[in-house]
Amino acid sequence: MTHAHEHRPDPVTPVDTDISLDDALLETEEWESGYADDSPDSWDGVDPEETSGDYDLAERHALRRVAGLSTELEDITEVEYRQLRLERVVLVGVWTDGSVADAENSMAELALLAETAGSQVLDALYQRRQNPDPATYIGRGKVDGLREIVQATGADTVICDGELAPSQLRNLEDRVKVKVVDRTALILDIFAQHAKSREGQAQVELAQLSYMKQRLRGWGGNLSRQAGGRVGSQGGGIGGRGPGETKIETDRRRINTKIAKLRRELAHMRTTRDTKRTERRRHQVPSVAIAGYTNAGKSSLLNRLTDAGVLVEDALFATLDPTTRRTTTTDGRVYTMSDTVGFVRHLPHQLVEAFRSTLEEVADSDLVLHVVDGSHPDPEGQIAAVREVFAEIGADKVPELVVINKADAADPMVLSRLKAREPHSVVVSAKTGEGIAEALAAVEADLPHPGVAIEALLPYERGDLLNRIHVSGEVESVEHTGDGSLVRGRVHEGLAGELEPYLTADRS
Repeated sequence: MTHAHEHRPDPVTPVDTDISLDDALLETEEWESGYADDSPDSWDGVDPEETSGDYDLAERHALRRVAGLSTELEDITEVEYRQLRLERVVLVGVWTDGSVADAENSMAELALLAETAGSQVLDALYQRRQNPDPATYIGRGKVDGLREIVQATGADTVICDGELAPSQLRNLEDRVKVKVVDRTALILDIFAQHAKSREGQAQVELAQLSYMKQRLRGWGGNLSRQAGGRVGSQGGGIGGRGPGETKIETDRRRINTKIAKLRRELAHMRTTRDTKRTERRRHQVPSVAIAGYTNAGKSSLLNRLTDAGVLVEDALFATLDPTTRRTTTTDGRVYTMSDTVGFVRHLPHQLVEAFRSTLEEVADSDLVLHVVDGSHPDPEGQIAAVREVFAEIGADKVPELVVINKADAADPMVLSRLKAREPHSVVVSAKTGEGIAEALAAVEADLPHPGVAIEALLPYERGDLLNRIHVSGEVESVEHTGDGSLVRGRVHEGLAGELEPYLTADRS
C-alpha cells in the first residue's frame, strides 16, 4: 500500500562526465575538507624550501625532446621550411690554429652544446686545415668519409663547429643527404628553448630572423617562382610589389618587417630597464654584475651570495633572463647584484646585437664579478673569450674581480696557476660555500666609495638622515650625545648637501 505522503527523491541532475569529482569540489568555494588535519597549517605538501628556480628546472625537465618521435618528413627534399631537428648527430670541426688540446676542447664544448639542445652525439671528427674549404667547409675527401659515418651510425643531423656560409650548408646537405646545421644555429636553438621572459623571447627571435634572412632557400625552384594571375597590384598578388617579385623576395621582405617590429618592441622594453637603472643611479646604489663563461656557476654564485633562488642546472646557457637582487654590505650599504647571460667562444654576433640591452647591465655596472670555471680543461681560454665580449660591449673599462669557482672539483695546481695569472682574484666553491666570505669581503672593498667626508651632529628627530648615511654612505663612527648623534663617515654629494646645516666646524 502506497502512502500519500511518501517522500520521493529529487531527480538526479546530469553531470558532465568530463569534470572529475576533484574539479567539482575545487569549484565550490564553501567546500571544506572533512579531515581534521587537512588545514593550511598542518598540510606539508609544499616544501617551504622550494624556490622559483626549482620550479623552473622541474618545468624544463618535463619538456625534453624524445628521439624517434619526430613528425617531420624523413625526405628533406620534400619540405620547403624546416625546423631545427636535433636527435642523432655527428659533429664536424676544422682545426685551423692552436694545439691539439684546443681542438679537442672545442669539440667537447660542441658536444655539450648539442646535448643541451636535446640531441644524442654519435660520433665526432675534425681535421687540420689552414682555412676551411670555401665549398664544403671540410673538403671533398672528408665529405665522402662523413657520408660513410652518417650512413653507418644512422645519424640524421650533422653539426659543424663554425658559422657556415649558405653555399657551404647547401653543398654539404646535397652530398651527405642529411640535415646540416652550424654552431650559430645550434646556439640559437638552445636560446629559443631556454628563453622565458617576453624580452628574452623577443631577443632570441630577432637573432634567429637575422640569421635566417641570409639563408632562405627552397627546394627546386620554389623560392624563384613569380606570382601569377591578375590579382592585386599590377598582377603581382595581394601584398606584393608588382609583377616579377619572386617568393624569396617576398619572404625576405616579411622577415625584414618582422625584424623592424621586434626592434621597436625591444626599444620599448629597454625603456623600462633604463628607468630602473636611472632610479638606482639617482639613489647612488652601486651595482655588481656577475658575468663569465656559460656554465661557470654564475647563477649558483648569485644564489649563494644573495639567496636569490634562481634556476641552476649543469647545462650550457641554462639561464638567459637576467636576475637582479638587492643586498647589503656588512656595514649596511645597499647595492645590487645581477646575473647575466653566459658567454661562449665565437658567440654569434646576432646574439650580441639582440641581447645588447641585457649586456649593457655589465657595461653600466660599478664592478664585474668575472666567474671562471676552475675545473674546466682550459680556463685561460674561457677568460680570453669572455674578455673579448667585454671589449665588444664596452665593459672592458669596468673594474673586474675574477672569481675562480668550483674549487671543490678543480685541480689545486690549476687554481695556483690561475691565481698567479690573475692577482686580483678569489677562489670559491658556490656548491660547498668555500671562500664565499672572502669573495664578499673583496666585493665590498672594490665597491665605489662615497667622495665626501663628513662629520655631522644630527638631532635625534632626524633619524632619517642617519639611516640614509648607513644605507648609501660609509659610517666610520656614531656617538650619541646630549645634543644628538655625532656621525663621521663619507657620503655622496647629494646627501652631503642635505647634511650641510648639521656639519660641524672641524669636519675633515
